[in-house]
Amino acid sequence: VVVSQDVFPEIAVELKRLTNPFLVGLLRVLVGIYLRRADRVVAIGETMRERLIAKGAPANRVHVIPNWIDTSRLAPLEHANEWAVEHGLQDAFVVMHSGNVGHAQDLDALVRAATFLRDLDSLRIVIIGSGARHDELVALATRLEVDHVQFLDYQPRDRLPESLSAAALHVVGLARGLAGYIVPSRLYGILAVGRAVIAAADEHSETARVVRQVDCGVVVAPGRPELLATAIRSAYDGELELDAMGRRGRAYVVAEADRAVAVGRYRDILLEVVGADRR
Repeated sequence: VVVSQDVFPEIAVELKRLTNPFLVGLLRVLVGIYLRRADRVVAIGETMRERLIAKGAPANRVHVIPNWIDTSRLAPLEHANEWAVEHGLQDAFVVMHSGNVGHAQDLDALVRAATFLRDLDSLRIVIIGSGARHDELVALATRLEVDHVQFLDYQPRDRLPESLSAAALHVVGLARGLAGYIVPSRLYGILAVGRAVIAAADEHSETARVVRQVDCGVVVAPGRPELLATAIRSAYDGELELDAMGRRGRAYVVAEADRAVAVGRYRDILLEVVGADRR
């Protein structure tokens, strides 16, 4: 049983982290071999399933099981919780990114969006995490003089319910062209705490699909800071029903992406494979 968390080597090629044609070709052959030989392949999203089938995985052996979240541990809290007070955010309208700060997240667009939103006095854009592009983004924010953009280190795991709940709105970005090669699983943590989402991702990405299907936020094109700024302004001005979006998102993850649900689905696949071998 192969569990695919991303699609390699395509993800590295799209991010321009792997450019040697011989190595790319060799890796594609090797990955194709184990996908075709596997009794079952688990993708973490529908778009990824399509990508894996295109790489040679037999369609009847590919199953979709989203990465899980523990919805008993990650549950909604008040915006003005203890963590928010500690960081001076209790009275702010907080737009947050929480997770890896790397090449795939398209966070340049979020920092640049802040230049269109200087007039929103209580807005704070909080980027939590670290990664390959952290220093570049801090430098970009300094150069653009967007004082309402704040960078914080990764927060302790036991404080995630507080930090995620401190936001009125979360941004989940995925750079153009990465749909199906990677699925930002942090979406499920955001939905677990009952917060709305702006998905800055290609329309056919798993993130955009879930947000539209569940009606738990809005979708904008990646790499378009002006569109991202428009969506943030609409939320700030009360034009979006953020609380209702958050409730729908929470209900979705409890039903579809809770740990117990995912483990049950894995169990079914493993029993199916064992049963087939016995026959």
